[in-house]
Amino acid sequence: MMRTRPLKVALLGCGVVGSEVARIMTTHAADLTARIGAPVELAGIAVRRPGRVRAGVPEELITTDATALVKRGDIDVVVEVIGGIEPARALITTAFEHGASVVSANKALLAGDGAALHAKAEEYGADLYYEAAVAGAIPLVRPLRESLAGDKVNRVLGIVNGTTNFILDKMDSSGAGYSEALDEATALGYAEADPTADVEGFDAAAKAAILAGIAFHTRVRLDDVYREGMTEVTAADFASAKRMGCTIKLLAICERAADGRSVTARVHPAMIPLSHPLASVREAYNAVFVEAEAAGRLMFYGPGAGGSPTASAVLGDLVAVCRNKLAESTGPGESAYTRLPVSPMGDVVTRYHISLDVADKPGVLAQVATVFAEHDVSIDTVRQTGKDGEASLVVVTHRAPDAALSATVGALRNLDTVRGVASIMRVEGE
Repeated sequence: MMRTRPLKVALLGCGVVGSEVARIMTTHAADLTARIGAPVELAGIAVRRPGRVRAGVPEELITTDATALVKRGDIDVVVEVIGGIEPARALITTAFEHGASVVSANKALLAGDGAALHAKAEEYGADLYYEAAVAGAIPLVRPLRESLAGDKVNRVLGIVNGTTNFILDKMDSSGAGYSEALDEATALGYAEADPTADVEGFDAAAKAAILAGIAFHTRVRLDDVYREGMTEVTAADFASAKRMGCTIKLLAICERAADGRSVTARVHPAMIPLSHPLASVREAYNAVFVEAEAAGRLMFYGPGAGGSPTASAVLGDLVAVCRNKLAESTGPGESAYTRLPVSPMGDVVTRYHISLDVADKPGVLAQVATVFAEHDVSIDTVRQTGKDGEASLVVVTHRAPDAALSATVGALRNLDTVRGVASIMRVEGE
């Protein structure tokens, strides 16, 4: 039986994503009704600047009083797409307290306060869904929370930021420098006027925290994620990667330790072999590998940002939450029963690609090799070129704890024959 009373939705934010959510809810109203089993009505839209022109958005629904909107007793679902920590956190909490479930795209808030928000949702018998917070339109959160709920996930590896992937792809394909590639990304609308959150890895780190928490059934906060940006990646790094049969990507890597007693989460640029599927992810697309014990390797690929892709994920959550409302039930909440600690980056076992500027004279290579041996780091390959008393030495290591590799680099900087460490990059995906 179709319920006649509509489920009422409050929309917080009407920017690029919010306006697309409003448009789809309006133009696809009949389809949404059929899929949910009841009509869905957009009851109000909270914005900061009411005078802005919003094509296709009913003006009578616009309000600047977001708190009053979420406090209405007739609101069934609140969709939060304003971003940031406050007032988003207070508004979501208020929504739970007044009987509404929440659909959010707010990765920063969920990465920092996800546990508290889940607890509040459970306290009031509400849903908290956030597929759109990670990788845009790509279905990833729900497969981890539901489809793989009976499996054991050991690793999540992926490209989760479209802006940085676009920049690195342009550097790889055209030989452009970082600044030139960033300018192109900005001109095309892929990069914000202030790209810090993207290029310094903050955006990807928030997503890594969310993914690690879901995948490993433990609490991982943004502060637990090791983070390096990609602003120091150079054309020379790409040239060196190509000589190794690799390319460079900014990766989010979440792993369960081999002994199963801890997890790690990290974001940093890395060289990956051209044979790896992530190497072929171009422009602003995202792709995530999930490695599970029974299911094996799964890859999720698609647009990771933008109004329409993100709105698609929001609407998918909205349908699921509305169905739960009709069934007078809730979906899966937080699963953190393993209580696994998050190990520091120094415990991660990885490989390094190190480029050194050294004096071109006998004995230099032996000195460098001795430093590696003293820190129990095995060398895989060495390439040396020299001219007019100067030389470049490129060393690729075997796998070793990151702390040992970092200590090795520190010791190399102290050698009289080493004039500088030109670049350091991890090698992954093998």
